[in-house]
Amino acid sequence: MRITLNGRKIELDAGWAFEVRERYGKPNDIVILNGFQIEEDCKISENDILNIITKGVMPGKDELESMMMARHTPRVHSEVKKGKVAVAGLGGLGSNIAVMLARVGVGQLLLVDFDVVEPSNLNRQSYSISHLGMPKTAALKKQIQEINPFVKVELREVRVTENNVRELFGGYDIVCEAFDRPEAKAVLVNTALEQLPDIKVVAASGMAGCESSNLIRTVKPMKRLYLCGDLENGAGTGSGLMAPRVMVCAGHQANMVLRLLLGLEEA
Repeated sequence: MRITLNGRKIELDAGWAFEVRERYGKPNDIVILNGFQIEEDCKISENDILNIITKGVMPGKDELESMMMARHTPRVHSEVKKGKVAVAGLGGLGSNIAVMLARVGVGQLLLVDFDVVEPSNLNRQSYSISHLGMPKTAALKKQIQEINPFVKVELREVRVTENNVRELFGGYDIVCEAFDRPEAKAVLVNTALEQLPDIKVVAASGMAGCESSNLIRTVKPMKRLYLCGDLENGAGTGSGLMAPRVMVCAGHQANMVLRLLLGLEEA
Protein backbone atom coordinates (compact mmCIF):
# COMPACT_ATOMS: atom_id res chain seq x y z
CA MET A 1 0.00 0.00 0.00
CA ARG A 2 1.24 3.51 -0.87
CA ILE A 3 0.72 6.42 1.52
CA THR A 4 2.30 9.79 2.22
CA LEU A 5 4.12 9.86 5.56
CA ASN A 6 5.47 13.21 6.77
CA GLY A 7 5.57 14.49 3.21
CA ARG A 8 7.25 11.43 1.67
CA LYS A 9 5.50 8.77 -0.37
CA ILE A 10 6.26 5.30 0.97
CA GLU A 11 5.19 1.71 0.41
CA LEU A 12 4.22 -0.30 3.47
CA ASP A 13 2.18 -3.31 4.50
CA ALA A 14 0.77 -1.86 7.72
CA GLY A 15 -3.00 -1.52 7.87
CA TRP A 16 -3.44 0.72 10.91
CA ALA A 17 -2.22 4.22 11.79
CA PHE A 18 -0.78 3.32 15.19
CA GLU A 19 1.08 0.43 13.61
CA VAL A 20 2.85 2.97 11.42
CA ARG A 21 3.63 5.05 14.52
CA GLU A 22 5.22 2.02 16.16
CA ARG A 23 7.54 1.63 13.17
CA TYR A 24 8.44 5.25 12.49
CA GLY A 25 7.79 7.18 15.71
CA LYS A 26 7.41 7.01 19.46
CA PRO A 27 4.43 5.87 21.58
CA ASN A 28 3.40 9.41 22.56
CA ASP A 29 3.80 11.00 19.12
CA ILE A 30 0.86 12.88 17.63
CA VAL A 31 -0.81 11.06 14.75
CA ILE A 32 -2.67 13.08 12.13
CA LEU A 33 -4.60 11.16 9.48
CA ASN A 34 -5.93 13.06 6.46
CA GLY A 35 -5.97 16.36 8.34
CA PHE A 36 -7.45 15.08 11.63
CA GLN A 37 -5.59 14.30 14.84
CA ILE A 38 -6.69 10.84 15.94
CA GLU A 39 -6.84 9.61 19.52
CA GLU A 40 -7.96 6.08 18.64
CA ASP A 41 -6.36 3.79 16.10
CA CYS A 42 -7.76 4.00 12.56
CA LYS A 43 -7.43 1.80 9.52
CA ILE A 44 -5.44 3.41 6.71
CA SER A 45 -6.10 3.17 2.99
CA GLU A 46 -4.25 3.66 -0.28
CA ASN A 47 -3.09 7.28 -0.82
CA ASP A 48 -3.86 8.38 2.75
CA ILE A 49 -1.82 11.23 4.21
CA LEU A 50 -0.30 10.45 7.59
CA ASN A 51 1.82 12.65 9.84
CA ILE A 52 3.63 11.44 12.94
CA ILE A 53 4.86 14.36 15.03
CA THR A 54 7.09 14.30 18.09
CA LYS A 55 6.28 17.18 20.45
CA GLY A 56 9.06 19.64 21.21
CA VAL A 57 11.36 18.41 18.44
CA MET A 58 12.33 20.53 15.43
CA PRO A 59 11.99 18.32 12.34
CA GLY A 60 14.30 18.50 9.38
CA LYS A 61 13.50 20.94 6.60
CA ASP A 62 12.16 18.22 4.32
CA GLU A 63 9.55 17.24 6.91
CA LEU A 64 8.74 20.65 8.37
CA GLU A 65 6.44 21.86 5.61
CA SER A 66 4.46 18.64 5.63
CA MET A 67 4.01 18.82 9.39
CA MET A 68 2.96 22.47 9.25
CA MET A 69 0.20 21.58 6.78
CA ALA A 70 -0.76 18.29 8.45
CA ARG A 71 -4.07 19.70 9.71
CA HIS A 72 -5.11 20.93 6.26
CA THR A 73 -7.91 19.31 4.35
CA PRO A 74 -6.15 16.61 2.28
CA ARG A 75 -4.63 17.69 -1.04
CA VAL A 76 -5.39 21.37 -0.45
CA HIS A 77 -1.78 22.39 0.11
CA SER A 78 -0.52 21.38 -3.33
CA GLU A 79 -3.06 23.72 -4.93
CA VAL A 80 -2.62 26.62 -2.51
CA LYS A 81 1.16 26.50 -2.83
CA LYS A 82 0.81 27.42 -6.51
CA GLY A 83 -1.01 30.63 -5.59
CA LYS A 84 0.36 34.14 -6.04
CA VAL A 85 -1.47 36.69 -3.90
CA ALA A 86 -0.85 40.41 -3.39
CA VAL A 87 -1.87 42.27 -0.23
CA ALA A 88 -2.17 46.02 -0.71
CA GLY A 89 -2.14 47.84 2.62
CA LEU A 90 -0.59 46.21 5.68
CA GLY A 91 -2.73 47.64 8.46
CA GLY A 92 -5.41 45.89 10.50
CA LEU A 93 -6.76 44.01 7.52
CA GLY A 94 -3.68 43.44 5.41
CA SER A 95 -1.25 42.40 8.14
CA ASN A 96 -3.68 39.81 9.47
CA ILE A 97 -4.62 38.61 5.98
CA ALA A 98 -0.96 38.08 5.11
CA VAL A 99 -0.28 36.10 8.28
CA MET A 100 -3.32 33.88 7.67
CA LEU A 101 -2.31 33.26 4.06
CA ALA A 102 1.20 32.36 5.20
CA ARG A 103 -0.23 29.84 7.66
CA VAL A 104 -2.40 28.40 4.91
CA GLY A 105 0.73 27.96 2.77
CA VAL A 106 0.17 30.31 -0.16
CA GLY A 107 3.27 29.97 -2.31
CA GLN A 108 4.00 33.63 -3.05
CA LEU A 109 2.92 36.85 -1.34
CA LEU A 110 3.47 40.41 -2.47
CA LEU A 111 3.26 42.90 0.42
CA VAL A 112 2.64 46.53 -0.55
CA ASP A 113 2.69 49.46 1.89
CA PHE A 114 4.60 52.73 2.29
CA ASP A 115 4.12 53.24 6.06
CA VAL A 116 6.00 52.34 9.25
CA VAL A 117 4.72 50.63 12.40
CA GLU A 118 3.63 53.11 15.10
CA PRO A 119 2.03 52.66 18.55
CA SER A 120 -1.62 53.10 17.55
CA ASN A 121 -1.24 50.19 15.13
CA LEU A 122 -0.79 47.73 18.00
CA ASN A 123 -4.50 47.67 18.91
CA ARG A 124 -5.45 45.62 15.81
CA GLN A 125 -2.51 45.02 13.50
CA SER A 126 -0.18 42.02 13.47
CA TYR A 127 2.81 43.83 14.93
CA SER A 128 4.49 44.05 18.31
CA ILE A 129 6.52 46.63 20.21
CA SER A 130 9.73 45.27 18.70
CA HIS A 131 8.46 46.34 15.26
CA LEU A 132 7.89 50.02 16.14
CA GLY A 133 9.59 52.28 13.61
CA MET A 134 10.15 49.49 11.08
CA PRO A 135 8.60 49.62 7.61
CA LYS A 136 5.45 47.52 7.75
CA THR A 137 6.65 45.50 4.79
CA ALA A 138 9.85 44.44 6.54
CA ALA A 139 8.17 43.81 9.89
CA LEU A 140 5.56 41.59 8.31
CA LYS A 141 8.08 39.67 6.20
CA LYS A 142 10.04 38.92 9.37
CA GLN A 143 6.92 37.51 11.03
CA ILE A 144 6.04 35.41 8.02
CA GLN A 145 9.53 33.93 7.81
CA GLU A 146 9.17 32.83 11.44
CA ILE A 147 5.75 31.28 10.72
CA ASN A 148 6.29 29.67 7.33
CA PRO A 149 9.74 29.85 5.75
CA PHE A 150 8.43 28.18 2.58
CA VAL A 151 6.46 31.23 1.43
CA LYS A 152 8.16 33.48 -1.10
CA VAL A 153 7.64 37.07 0.07
CA GLU A 154 8.15 40.11 -2.14
CA LEU A 155 8.04 43.67 -0.80
CA ARG A 156 7.17 47.00 -2.36
CA GLU A 157 7.37 50.17 -0.26
CA VAL A 158 5.25 52.39 -2.48
CA ARG A 159 1.90 54.15 -2.56
CA VAL A 160 -0.56 52.53 -4.96
CA THR A 161 -1.79 54.85 -7.73
CA GLU A 162 -3.62 54.47 -11.02
CA ASN A 163 -0.24 54.62 -12.75
CA ASN A 164 1.42 51.66 -11.00
CA VAL A 165 -1.38 49.12 -10.46
CA ARG A 166 -0.55 47.17 -13.61
CA GLU A 167 3.18 47.10 -12.83
CA LEU A 168 2.68 46.12 -9.18
CA PHE A 169 0.03 43.44 -9.48
CA GLY A 170 0.39 42.06 -12.99
CA GLY A 171 1.10 38.33 -12.84
CA TYR A 172 -0.69 37.79 -9.53
CA ASP A 173 -3.81 35.65 -9.24
CA ILE A 174 -5.54 37.73 -6.57
CA VAL A 175 -5.09 41.13 -4.97
CA CYS A 176 -6.47 41.87 -1.50
CA GLU A 177 -7.49 45.50 -1.08
CA ALA A 178 -6.81 46.41 2.56
CA PHE A 179 -6.67 50.21 2.63
CA ASP A 180 -8.22 52.56 5.20
CA ARG A 181 -9.23 55.38 2.87
CA PRO A 182 -12.20 55.02 0.48
CA GLU A 183 -10.35 56.94 -2.25
CA ALA A 184 -7.42 54.52 -2.18
CA LYS A 185 -9.80 51.55 -2.18
CA ALA A 186 -11.59 52.85 -5.27
CA VAL A 187 -8.35 53.49 -7.15
CA LEU A 188 -7.05 49.97 -6.61
CA VAL A 189 -10.32 48.13 -7.23
CA ASN A 190 -11.36 50.07 -10.31
CA THR A 191 -7.93 50.14 -11.91
CA ALA A 192 -7.16 46.48 -11.25
CA LEU A 193 -10.46 45.31 -12.70
CA GLU A 194 -10.00 47.54 -15.74
CA GLN A 195 -6.32 46.95 -16.48
CA LEU A 196 -5.75 43.36 -15.29
CA PRO A 197 -8.40 41.17 -16.92
CA ASP A 198 -7.21 37.93 -15.27
CA ILE A 199 -6.89 39.11 -11.68
CA LYS A 200 -9.51 38.69 -8.96
CA VAL A 201 -9.97 41.40 -6.32
CA VAL A 202 -10.98 40.73 -2.71
CA ALA A 203 -11.86 44.05 -1.08
CA ALA A 204 -13.35 45.22 2.22
CA SER A 205 -15.89 47.78 3.42
CA GLY A 206 -17.37 48.21 6.88
CA MET A 207 -15.70 46.70 9.93
CA ALA A 208 -15.46 49.62 12.37
CA GLY A 209 -16.77 49.80 15.91
CA CYS A 210 -18.22 46.96 17.96
CA GLU A 211 -21.41 46.07 16.12
CA SER A 212 -22.26 42.39 15.83
CA SER A 213 -19.64 40.37 14.00
CA ASN A 214 -22.54 38.45 12.42
CA LEU A 215 -23.16 41.46 10.17
CA ILE A 216 -19.85 40.92 8.41
CA ARG A 217 -20.22 38.83 5.30
CA THR A 218 -18.70 38.17 1.88
CA VAL A 219 -20.58 39.11 -1.29
CA LYS A 220 -19.79 39.04 -5.00
CA PRO A 221 -21.15 42.28 -6.47
CA MET A 222 -19.65 41.67 -9.89
CA LYS A 223 -17.44 39.28 -11.81
CA ARG A 224 -13.90 39.05 -10.34
CA LEU A 225 -14.80 41.30 -7.36
CA TYR A 226 -15.51 40.04 -3.85
CA LEU A 227 -16.43 42.41 -1.02
CA CYS A 228 -16.10 41.59 2.69
CA GLY A 229 -17.52 43.55 5.63
CA ASP A 230 -20.88 44.83 6.83
CA LEU A 231 -20.84 47.41 3.98
CA GLU A 232 -22.01 50.14 6.38
CA ASN A 233 -19.87 50.87 9.42
CA GLY A 234 -16.85 52.86 8.33
CA ALA A 235 -14.31 54.34 10.72
CA GLY A 236 -14.91 57.88 11.90
CA THR A 237 -15.20 60.05 15.00
CA GLY A 238 -16.88 57.97 17.68
CA SER A 239 -16.44 54.72 15.76
CA GLY A 240 -12.88 53.45 15.75
CA LEU A 241 -11.16 50.36 14.43
CA MET A 242 -10.79 47.56 16.95
CA ALA A 243 -9.19 44.14 16.69
CA PRO A 244 -12.24 41.83 16.87
CA ARG A 245 -14.31 43.15 13.93
CA VAL A 246 -11.25 44.05 11.87
CA MET A 247 -9.86 40.55 12.27
CA VAL A 248 -13.23 38.95 11.51
CA CYS A 249 -13.27 40.88 8.24
CA ALA A 250 -9.64 39.95 7.53
CA GLY A 251 -10.63 36.33 8.08
CA HIS A 252 -13.39 36.68 5.50
CA GLN A 253 -10.92 38.07 2.99
CA ALA A 254 -8.31 35.39 3.64
CA ASN A 255 -10.91 32.64 3.42
CA MET A 256 -12.21 34.02 0.12
CA VAL A 257 -8.66 34.01 -1.22
CA LEU A 258 -8.31 30.37 -0.16
CA ARG A 259 -11.57 29.47 -1.89
CA LEU A 260 -10.51 31.20 -5.08
CA LEU A 261 -7.16 29.42 -5.13
CA LEU A 262 -9.09 26.15 -4.88
CA GLY A 263 -11.38 27.13 -7.76
CA LEU A 264 -14.39 27.90 -5.56
CA GLU A 265 -15.66 31.18 -6.98
CA GLU A 266 -18.96 31.62 -5.16
CA ALA A 267 -18.88 33.97 -2.19
